[in-house]
Amino acid sequence: MIEKDETFKKMTNGEWYFDSPTVIAKRDATRLALQKAGQMLDNQQRINAIQTLLGQTGTDFFVETGFECSFGDNIIVGDHFYANRNVLICDEAQVTIGNHCKFGPGVSLLTPYHPIDPTKRATKIEISGPITIGDHAWFGANVTILPNVTLGKNVVVGACSVVTKSFPDNVIIVGNPARVLREIPTEN
Repeated sequence: MIEKDETFKKMTNGEWYFDSPTVIAKRDATRLALQKAGQMLDNQQRINAIQTLLGQTGTDFFVETGFECSFGDNIIVGDHFYANRNVLICDEAQVTIGNHCKFGPGVSLLTPYHPIDPTKRATKIEISGPITIGDHAWFGANVTILPNVTLGKNVVVGACSVVTKSFPDNVIIVGNPARVLREIPTEN
């Protein structure tokens, strides 16, 4: 196990940082572990291997093949989670996923971002922002969630949508950038 250094702490705390040798080694170790897990034909062995990389997972956790993450440590997943093929979670910051969530194929949760200024961007400095997904979320195929986004409970995100800001409970959001299509009625 590779210990976390000061750079890792800056990264997960939303401070500007440059990759350190320790952060690079940790990312490489996660990549290798995911490649090995991806070769496992037995679903339960593959799932168990992936779960050991993640910060926390609840009961009834399942991801299809092609799952990728940066580190895994910064991912917390609730109960009854399903992710279809080729889901990517760049967890340079905390990613929290509620209970009863379903992700379509090709979903991406992206916590890192870079300076707008090209000179600063050329230095390879980065910063990250957390992503929080409420209970009962459903993401269609190829949805992208950007840093510093919080989605409430019962949010449905239409296929190919790019979510650039936070949304409340009980809405269907679609588009690029995503916007509210309509509210979801709640049962009394």
